[in-house]
Amino acid sequence: MANIKVRVPKTAKRGEVIEVFALSIHPMESGFRLDNIGKNIPRHIIETFVCTYGGNEVFRAKLHPAVTANPYFAFHIVARESGVLVFAWKDDKSNTGEERVSLTVT
Repeated sequence: MANIKVRVPKTAKRGEVIEVFALSIHPMESGFRLDNIGKNIPRHIIETFVCTYGGNEVFRAKLHPAVTANPYFAFHIVARESGVLVFAWKDDKSNTGEERVSLTVT
């Protein structure tokens, strides 16, 4: 099933604004397409994508069928303290994915 590829700086200065990138590898089937014999392909999408930093939620997205496969997110956070960024998603079939990245703040 899907996984998450992230790009976050390994270190940052206290108070620095850093850019975070996350790519969720997922088919994101809308439920509106047909297969090669005309049968409806069942809906299968990521419903929520959340990032926490040091236990606090810093980003949340609610996704819909119109979102393309392999959704890509980019957002900024302020580096306040060393900690772990946790990226997690849940899809409409109760599958989940998670990736953890450490950030060292100097």
